[in-house]
Amino acid sequence: MKWLGLILLLFNYISAEPTPIVLWHGMGDTCCLAYSLGLFKSFLEKQIPGVYVLSLRIGNSTVEDLENGYFMYPNKQVEYVCGELAQDQKLKNGFNAIGFSQGSQFLRAVVQRCGHKLGPIKNLITLGGQHQGVYGLPHCFALQHESCDYVRKLLNYAAYYSWVQKSLVQATYWHDPLDEITYRNNSEFLADINNERKINQTYIDNLNKLEHFVMVKFDGDSIVQPRETEWFGFYAPGQAKKLLTLQQSAIYKQDRLGLKKMDEAGKLVFLSQPGDHLRFTEEWFIESIIKPYLI
Repeated sequence: MKWLGLILLLFNYISAEPTPIVLWHGMGDTCCLAYSLGLFKSFLEKQIPGVYVLSLRIGNSTVEDLENGYFMYPNKQVEYVCGELAQDQKLKNGFNAIGFSQGSQFLRAVVQRCGHKLGPIKNLITLGGQHQGVYGLPHCFALQHESCDYVRKLLNYAAYYSWVQKSLVQATYWHDPLDEITYRNNSEFLADINNERKINQTYIDNLNKLEHFVMVKFDGDSIVQPRETEWFGFYAPGQAKKLLTLQQSAIYKQDRLGLKKMDEAGKLVFLSQPGDHLRFTEEWFIESIIKPYLI
């Protein structure tokens, strides 16, 4: 009987399907094209034979998906994705989640807002995410130059107007350290998911169910300002020069998201790469992400 039990255990291990993976692309990117996240999806499928990879498409086409990365209210995007994930039977037994750039904080919002309604989310991996927001917009990716200038002007002077929050995605994670009160009162996405308006215990409980919350920072990032936001750091309130680490921030010290508890439990993982935004090698990703967290 002892040997039978060991044989059954070994059989279950060998025959078990890999944990599915959900991807959410960043601004100026799309879910599925071969030169976009479609290529990364194929890479994961090659490295983890038999894995189910869902690359989220927000809209009815890749064009809509691209446009929605700029103009669809993130709260609606998160609600839409929660519904899509809940209906996907291949995810009912759980999955890992990987966010790219702004897809990082959007997937974290999924974990916090509807994680209790989904199959268990094992690991959340964020690549160049803007967890404490941004204060600067050096590049606009696929937008034409004129549109890029328009976006910058809106963010600099009107980011917290309600109509801008609802019509320009990047405004919803614009974080002005010079005016923290206006940010907290009028940021309709980021201030909410960071529990800076009020404490939502569901957000804390769902985030703390993760096995690991992996944050990857790109040390040469020329896109995200400040790049420390990729590790949940940000400027000290009232100025835009001195930077605070996550552990020095009020979010951590007051444990508004349970991150201190997760850190003490070894659930927070801080990784870095020397290159620009989202620049990493396949070899690094295999050794640092796939092997420890996806297999």
